[in-house]
Amino acid sequence: MKRLILMGASGSIGTQTVDVVRQHPDKLKLVGVSVGRNIEYLISLLSEFEISYAYAIEENAELVSRFPKTKFFFGDNGLIEMASLDGYDVLVNALVGFAGFKPTVYAIRNHKDIALANKETLVAGGRIINELLKEYKVNLYPIDSEHAAIWQCMQGHDRNDIHRLIITASGGSFRDLSREQLSDVTLAQALNHPNWNMGAKITIDSSTMMNKGFEVIEAHYLFDMPYDKIDVVLHKESTVHSMVEYNDGSIIAQLGAPDMRLMIKYALLYPEHAGDKLSSYLDFGKIAALHFKAMDYTRYPLVRLAKQVGSFEGNFGAILIGANDEAVSLFLKERIRFVDIETYIFKTLKAAHFLKDPSIDQIIDSHRWAREYVDQLWANS
Repeated sequence: MKRLILMGASGSIGTQTVDVVRQHPDKLKLVGVSVGRNIEYLISLLSEFEISYAYAIEENAELVSRFPKTKFFFGDNGLIEMASLDGYDVLVNALVGFAGFKPTVYAIRNHKDIALANKETLVAGGRIINELLKEYKVNLYPIDSEHAAIWQCMQGHDRNDIHRLIITASGGSFRDLSREQLSDVTLAQALNHPNWNMGAKITIDSSTMMNKGFEVIEAHYLFDMPYDKIDVVLHKESTVHSMVEYNDGSIIAQLGAPDMRLMIKYALLYPEHAGDKLSSYLDFGKIAALHFKAMDYTRYPLVRLAKQVGSFEGNFGAILIGANDEAVSLFLKERIRFVDIETYIFKTLKAAHFLKDPSIDQIIDSHRWAREYVDQLWANS
């Protein structure tokens, strides 16, 4: 029985993780959750499961009174306090954005395994995270579909036999539009992903392909692979989740329906490929064709930028995240155009001060600076 603390329980990955827990009550136990501001959903979870620990951003005396057996955490330090508890085995980090970084650090220091869906944790501090994983002898299991796929394709093989990792990308909501056509796209259009059911932030990141740039950096840290051995290919069907090419030219691919619960199950029940009522099976008779195209770095410049940022390391990953977080937030509030997201990110990195070997506090400060700089750019525009 694995006891889970699920951070980001009310988001897309979080709710799908709850689906998986429901299907495997003999193997998975939900003992802690965080939901941000979605109190209604938190109440539903507390009513369904025997949850020992819960987090919400704002203090709520009614919650505390209604569920006396649950210990509640609130405010800025609440997630860190939860990550530092003893009564669980695995932290499922499904938080959105940079908020996922510090809880991961504290959970590792607390000797807890990590099931990671939060890209920003490794993009901001991959070197630090890997050092902590080694020091505290804990495991990190990837939930991102691309990395879960690569992980599966590597099972039973020698890392030295790998020629390259191939990360697939759907191309997002605007994959069929030219750069010229992007200037007039709307928020509603950007949120309409053709394949995956995801939250608003990650859907926008998919449209700009910033998420794919993040995934390249993630893959570098997860699999200890140099950037020149990590490629991205466009694959609009999202049937092939990613591939590993070996030195002899053979390629192993992981295929499946575009359902994140497949990846969540593998991370939480590893090494099992457990079947349940959630399992979706491909009908190859209905797959007319699978299409692949080379990555167009002119069309998607943020992927190339992420590779460059990753090769620099230092605090640039945190700055990239901060600039993207704030620019996407402005777009979601319809204060800037879709194409302005890229512009703000490039301007912020150009103005940033580079730190080669930042501390955890300096990483946090760099992220904060980037968000404030984007806000300043918008205020002055």
